[in-house]
Amino acid sequence: MINANDAVEELQTMGDLVRWGASGFNEAGLTYGHGTDNALDEAFLLVRHVLHLPHDVPAYMFGARLTKHERGQIVELLTQRITSRKPAAYLVQEAWFAGLPFYVDERVLIPRSPTAELIEQGFSPWVDPGNVHSILDLCTGSGCIAIACAVNFPGAHVIATDNSLNALDVAAINVEKHGVQTQVELVKSDVFQNLPAEQSFDVIISNPPYVDTGDMAALSPEFLHEPAEALAAGGDGLDIVKQILQQAADYLSDQGILVVEVGNSETALLEQFPDVPFIWPEFARGGHGVFILSRQELITYAERFKH
Repeated sequence: MINANDAVEELQTMGDLVRWGASGFNEAGLTYGHGTDNALDEAFLLVRHVLHLPHDVPAYMFGARLTKHERGQIVELLTQRITSRKPAAYLVQEAWFAGLPFYVDERVLIPRSPTAELIEQGFSPWVDPGNVHSILDLCTGSGCIAIACAVNFPGAHVIATDNSLNALDVAAINVEKHGVQTQVELVKSDVFQNLPAEQSFDVIISNPPYVDTGDMAALSPEFLHEPAEALAAGGDGLDIVKQILQQAADYLSDQGILVVEVGNSETALLEQFPDVPFIWPEFARGGHGVFILSRQELITYAERFKH
């Protein structure tokens, strides 16, 4: 692989630079999972960002010759991806969720939850989308879930909580970016702690910390750039999930549902609560480890969740 200085001189087209970047990423053994899952897509994202081009770049553009200044900027960014091991989303400070762009930096997780599909589908068939008037997003981070809910349920009031003031600052940027200030309310809260008991919601949704001790110890450098407190959740990965299971029924309307992502901690959850009728939706765009429970199911199994 040629060095950066030679790359600026010798590589001429967009396609040249995507290929060069992907080759370098593979040689360096980078890992992905923050919006892309392979070296070519990661390199293309960074090249496209420098050139201010949309996602759906037509094929003929890959043969377009670039200026030396553009080539220099691209080579610098691709090289930074290798040397810093920062995910591309942090380098460009943008990630997409549910078809919407969000500002991100290292104060928050990079949006990638499969719950985007459930939001786009109006949480149907588990609720009637026309009867969803209030939504609670626990552990909101960048605010992507709350804002996607607001966009897809324009008549609903959305409360988004997080225990991190840094995360809420990022969420506030995104609330303003999408113009949903009158619809989305940001609240500093450790799970339900600072929510009035009289409030009820038709949907409670959460992508909480759920990474167990073993998985935390095995994280690649890319994932270590994300805030540890938004990932780590005890030995079994269920510290926060159990809090949610214990309290959610008190904050749900009669026909309300709880939607929680637990990722790889799905196994531990099923081992500890084998008789609870969790629903595990399948996702057309990939992903797993998201369960749904109704308020009545949470009440029925309340005693189990206390232990």
